[in-house]
Amino acid sequence: MDSKGIPILTALRTRMEWLSERQKLLSENIANSDTPGYKSRDLQPLDFRKILKRSASSELALTHPMHLKGGLDMQNFKFTPQADSASEVNPSGNSVSIEEQMVKLGETQMEYETATGIYRKQSQILKLALGGRN
Repeated sequence: MDSKGIPILTALRTRMEWLSERQKLLSENIANSDTPGYKSRDLQPLDFRKILKRSASSELALTHPMHLKGGLDMQNFKFTPQADSASEVNPSGNSVSIEEQMVKLGETQMEYETATGIYRKQSQILKLALGGRN
């Protein structure tokens, strides 16, 4: 089953990609916690209003009134790291706080598990609606 045209699944997939990128960035921060002058980084939060505007502006032309509208594939979305301004800087110029990074990693993991659970349930609902078995 191709889920690219289903907006809820596309949005969940985008969220999971963002969370995955954030986990990589937080792991880099922890790995560089002893590097002098290293500045901790984090991703900007996803703006779902911007995502919705993008998807609304790129609708496909319908050639038949019974056709379904396609969704925007959000995998082209670029995630840009930014300096984490909430961190203190130690005397060596490093701004990584292991405790803060571990809390952020825990939050990211919980959000990812929530998103995958919702994705799984939505897929099961679609299968059930299409006459498949759960």
